[in-house]
Amino acid sequence: MFCVMRIPWLAQLGFDFGDAQTALIIVPTPMVQHTQRSVDAVVPPAMVDVSPSEQRERPSRGRSATRARTAVLFSRLQDLGLRGVDALVLMRTRTVMVSLSGRTLRVHEGYADAPESVLHAVVTFAMARTKAARTAARDAILSHDVERAPMTRRTEPARPGDLAILAHLTEAHRELNVRWFAGSLTTLPILLSGRMATRLGHYDPGTRFTAAEIVLSRKHVVRHGWREALHTLLHEMVHQWQHESNQSIDHGREFRRKCREVGITAAACREVKPLDTRRTRSVFG
Repeated sequence: MFCVMRIPWLAQLGFDFGDAQTALIIVPTPMVQHTQRSVDAVVPPAMVDVSPSEQRERPSRGRSATRARTAVLFSRLQDLGLRGVDALVLMRTRTVMVSLSGRTLRVHEGYADAPESVLHAVVTFAMARTKAARTAARDAILSHDVERAPMTRRTEPARPGDLAILAHLTEAHRELNVRWFAGSLTTLPILLSGRMATRLGHYDPGTRFTAAEIVLSRKHVVRHGWREALHTLLHEMVHQWQHESNQSIDHGREFRRKCREVGITAAACREVKPLDTRRTRSVFG
């Protein structure tokens, strides 16, 4: 899901590789007065004049090479129609591929040698004033894969009692897989997290560097009981089914249909009550 705010001086495109499917969003960010902390990072148009052939002759990785690549890319974007941008920054991030803040354009360094069709999409994204144009540009930008460093997950130490709960959840995953998915789902790690403040669970499809996993809130399992924990587990298994069926991981029509089929709440959120409260209501009405 992505959203666009029509603010002419600001737009940002990015996606998180640790999250579900490649989830790409366009979000507003506050306007910031940028200072030139490194002359290698921000290069105004007239600061460096290097031709593409000269850049290829100097394949070094130092400051001169960075400035040259930035200047060449800026020139290519301007030739393709980029206007209203005073500086270009080549950045090294995992999530944001292209962003425009004020009159500064930031582009992931993996796009420095991208083909003209991809760079044309960068120009369109930076200058687009409609959602349709920006969406088309987004798709073209993301069609060009860039090299990123491996992403590592933060590990949370197990607590007393976790092993028993996880063993039961793993067995429940196996049984629910056979019952509702004909055993087609992959066996994957199931974890407990103490950091989930509002979410009951999460399915992470993984990346080429990390395996897929299901994470449940430890507080949810303890406070709301085993029945609610299985409900949440099955919810995340529907997301797993979406991913392994090459569908978008969302809460759309197919998600709701599958949830009804397996007998769980067909919604992104549901109300859960602590065990004591639910028991009191069951006794007194």
